[in-house]
Amino acid sequence: MKEVTGIISHRILLNFKVDPEIMRKILPIEFKPKVINGYCIAGICQVSLTNMRVKGAPALLGTSSNNAAHRIAVDTIKGEGVYVTRRDTDSWINSLSGGRIFPGVYNKTKFDLNVSGDNYKVTVHEQQNTLMSIDASVVKELPIGSVFETINDVSEFFKTGNIAWSPSDKKSKYDAIELATTHWQMEPLKVRNCYSSYFSDTSKFPEGSVTFDSAIIMRNINHSWVSRENLCQLCSL
Repeated sequence: MKEVTGIISHRILLNFKVDPEIMRKILPIEFKPKVINGYCIAGICQVSLTNMRVKGAPALLGTSSNNAAHRIAVDTIKGEGVYVTRRDTDSWINSLSGGRIFPGVYNKTKFDLNVSGDNYKVTVHEQQNTLMSIDASVVKELPIGSVFETINDVSEFFKTGNIAWSPSDKKSKYDAIELATTHWQMEPLKVRNCYSSYFSDTSKFPEGSVTFDSAIIMRNINHSWVSRENLCQLCSL
């Protein structure tokens, strides 16, 4: 079992509600949309990590990185989780090792971060193109209109979906990793502006099939990413 450990400085989940029928056309046959109150939840996870190292290695050897994943909440025959369509990182180590030494293929991109107290501003660029952006602040309540009634509802939804599958270049069709944390605490974000080039693509998502739902954040979390080779092989639902 492969495992890397460290600290989540922050983990932002930018969530969109999507027409499940549209999402079924996009997902591979092994996955089906996880539906809540009539919507599939998809979005971007932007995570900034520190002290990352192989489990058992001293923190002195740890590295830091900024990363993002476009993801869709799914059900599979092996449980709940997310299907990752794309991963980005500003780390050459993650880019070179991802999909080779550790599961998950990463694109090398540029991250602009501005964190000040409870205020977070993040933009991810690929060459001259903006892949995603968010400008938000920590608040107490979820936005009106969210499919989630309380922050506890959001927390449980994502806590039970801590396995991520993504396309693999290896013999198995998919890579699978699990997020394991020492504690789990989420806070709502008030979003001033947000953007996703993927979910704004009308060739995949026709007008009106995707709308903003909510954004949440986790901060200062001890965690591990664990390779789950036993979950890589999936049969269609």
